[in-house]
Amino acid sequence: MPQSDLVLLVLDDGPELQLLLRALSAVGYQTAVVHEQSGLERILQESSPAIVVMGETLKGVDGLRLGAELRERFPTLPIVLFAGHESATLLRECLRLGFSDCLCPPLRPDDLVRAIERNLKRALSMGDWIRREVKRTTASLERRVDELQTLVNLGRGITGSLELDHILTNVVTAAVDLTGAEEGSLLLLDDDGENLYMRAAHNIKDGFARTFRVRVTDSLAGEVIRTGEPLLLGGEDPHKIKTAYLVHALVYVPLRMKDKVVGVLGVDNRQERRFFSERHVLLLSVLADYAAIAMSNAFLYQASETERTKFQATFNNIANGVIILDENDCVLLVNPAARLAFGLPAQGGIGQPVVDFIQHPDLRTLLNRANQASLKHHEINFDDGRVFNAQYTSIPGVGAAITLQDITYLKELDRLKNDFVHTVSHDLRSPLTAVLGYTELLGRVGTLTDQQREFVQRIQASVQNITTLVNDLLDLGRIEAGFDTRKEDVQLDSILRYTLDTFSPTIAEKHLNLGMDIEANLPLIRGNPIRLRQMFENLIGNAVKYTPEHGDVRIVLRAEDSQVIVQVADTGPGIPPAEQPHIFDKFFRGSNVPAGVSGSGLGLAIVKSIVDNHQGRIWVESSDKGSTFVVVLPASRPS
Repeated sequence: MPQSDLVLLVLDDGPELQLLLRALSAVGYQTAVVHEQSGLERILQESSPAIVVMGETLKGVDGLRLGAELRERFPTLPIVLFAGHESATLLRECLRLGFSDCLCPPLRPDDLVRAIERNLKRALSMGDWIRREVKRTTASLERRVDELQTLVNLGRGITGSLELDHILTNVVTAAVDLTGAEEGSLLLLDDDGENLYMRAAHNIKDGFARTFRVRVTDSLAGEVIRTGEPLLLGGEDPHKIKTAYLVHALVYVPLRMKDKVVGVLGVDNRQERRFFSERHVLLLSVLADYAAIAMSNAFLYQASETERTKFQATFNNIANGVIILDENDCVLLVNPAARLAFGLPAQGGIGQPVVDFIQHPDLRTLLNRANQASLKHHEINFDDGRVFNAQYTSIPGVGAAITLQDITYLKELDRLKNDFVHTVSHDLRSPLTAVLGYTELLGRVGTLTDQQREFVQRIQASVQNITTLVNDLLDLGRIEAGFDTRKEDVQLDSILRYTLDTFSPTIAEKHLNLGMDIEANLPLIRGNPIRLRQMFENLIGNAVKYTPEHGDVRIVLRAEDSQVIVQVADTGPGIPPAEQPHIFDKFFRGSNVPAGVSGSGLGLAIVKSIVDNHQGRIWVESSDKGSTFVVVLPASRPS
């Protein structure tokens, strides 16, 4: 007898138990007997009885309670109560607790066997029903899993590809597969918004798909466009999609982009009368959202590609060199003009540190000085004579941009101009000396009238001014030409004090308040003492000249980070902001210079050349009243 036909008798020992054993054994049932609760637990772990016959008590334990507990643990196991007597209350309690049957004496062996067989048959039927339901539920869950897997795979395809035709075709194919439809299509509005054309299809002939057109105003698909709501149709009578194109059932759902309906996704059955459900509408709505995402991604990619192409064309055709760096000074972009300027290969270098990719000392100097807010440009010189003006510009969130402008022709023009000015200035010295000499001899050859003496003095003053101008031009030419190569270690504060002695009379005459702040133990400067004194003379001379009577002039001399800083401040009229970038240009004078204050406009140009010749920097800080000139010179390094 198979183990599944085991009848478990949970009874106290007695005549009723013997009767059951004889009756069941006579018809071939396998039996097992349990007299206590611990034995019941053991046999349930070791075997799977087909039915349990439970007594009212088991060694004093309530059989109804034991049966109810078994019912909770094994809902499909039939449990029959073997009662000592029949009562309506007992039967109701058995039904309430879920017992399959209740047997009461007197019983014949045939009655016992029929009751066991009846309950086993009922349990078998219930098991078959449960298995069918499990199978049906499993099949439904498998379909749901397949649907979800299809949607997941479609989502991966959308995020991993930008081929719009391929993606939209996959969306329509998925719509047909998930709904079991005969054919599917994706319709989009044309540019005029009056007609729908077929953008993708499945199980539809290519020729028909290419020529398919329906108007929005008088079509089922157009109704979805107008209302923005899904459309589910079925029934006995066919529905017209287009002339001579009838279907028995269809689903249309809107395709939205940015809250605007731009198309329709649909499936239909033309041959079979198989209808669609609301679940199919939901699935198609999800697929329509996927199609909208794919179209949006494709349009964004196309727009970004268009902009990238424009940027690339613009970037590559800029005449000036451009180098884009990241925040770690690694190369992001280099245009052909920059590659040509540095003689770089047409490709490569992206991602490399710029100092490794472009090994030029002037570029390295520009990067080292880039953190200085006051200086963002530098000249880059090449061995073949080319000169580029390089400007460093920080770009928040990206890094920086270095732009290169070829100023070789400007340098050549400046050289020619300087040569011309130097030549003319040199040639003017002899005739000016002669004019000045002859004016001094006029008084020796005869007596001059007062008016004649006044005219001679004016001539001499004019010649002196022109001579000073010529001397300044010659000095500027020598400095710019690099003729002042002799340099030595000098104490800057000594040169400053020696220079101040020259201006003491003027300071006293104008009653100026001179402030001095000279730091002790300043480092030495490697430079030309004559030129450095000339620098102080021009800076202090301008401060004294432009400061009104009883004004303030302050001079600061201090050391900072292996540099000596000079500050000359005055309380003069100041320099207009628009004119400050030109203050060091040759022959430039401010528009607000007080009347009667003479000058050639070369003093600050000479100062700038001297500072540059000493590898220093100079700039001006000025407001509505007063100006401060700042000079930074490198300290001398021990040999």
